[in-house]
Amino acid sequence: MTRARSTLLSPLRSRWLSPVLFLLAWELASRTGLIPAHTLAAPSTVLVTMLQMIRSGELPANLLVSFWRVALGLGIGVSLGVVLGILARLSRRGDALIDPLMQIKRTIPVVALAPLFIVWFGIGETPKVALIAFATLFPVYLNLYNGIRGVDRRLVDAARSFGLDQRQLIVHVILPGALPSLLVGLRYALTISIVMLVIAEQINASAGLGFLVNNARDFMRTDIIVVCLMVYALLGLAADTLIRTVEDRALAWRPKLVEA
Repeated sequence: MTRARSTLLSPLRSRWLSPVLFLLAWELASRTGLIPAHTLAAPSTVLVTMLQMIRSGELPANLLVSFWRVALGLGIGVSLGVVLGILARLSRRGDALIDPLMQIKRTIPVVALAPLFIVWFGIGETPKVALIAFATLFPVYLNLYNGIRGVDRRLVDAARSFGLDQRQLIVHVILPGALPSLLVGLRYALTISIVMLVIAEQINASAGLGFLVNNARDFMRTDIIVVCLMVYALLGLAADTLIRTVEDRALAWRPKLVEA
């Protein structure tokens, strides 16, 4: 038992080796002056700054603002992606009307729409949420569209033979069959939402992580900038972990090709 546990933990330990070495090298370079403090703060300085920002409430308050921006934009984008994916894949008319527009949307850089959104919606919260929603729409749509295409036709025919109407067919057969693809799209959407949050919060933000980054840039506080970058990274990691957990539970019926 001890030997098996040691064998299991050894890859985990090795995965921590390079990040730890990187942090040690970074700290050493900062201490010796190889990396000036105004260029990049030392890891120890970043840690102290993070603790101070947590204790003062500055970091939690701004993190909550950023979280709600992501949650609202992601909720809108995912909902639209699911609805449009179902309409486009289950109706020839819907496919003819929706899919060409979605393919056009795919070729438009979302960042390029930021000035237009500012003209339309001003510089408040609306353009920030709209950018996140617009960016997360397509991954959900495309993966669900392809997932519905992969649903076994025999299952659909069997469900219809049992008297299921169109709504029941979608809820009980099509969406569960397309769930693996939908979760892949949701994982991409979550990652994109964090990236777009960084961009959106550069639009005249008065609160949020982007607001902290802009203020820190003006005062050359690289320690605060690194703290916010770490929080962005942790948000992305937490989002991916959440989807993995949902995937493990919702798709427990799938055979595992690799055993733990």
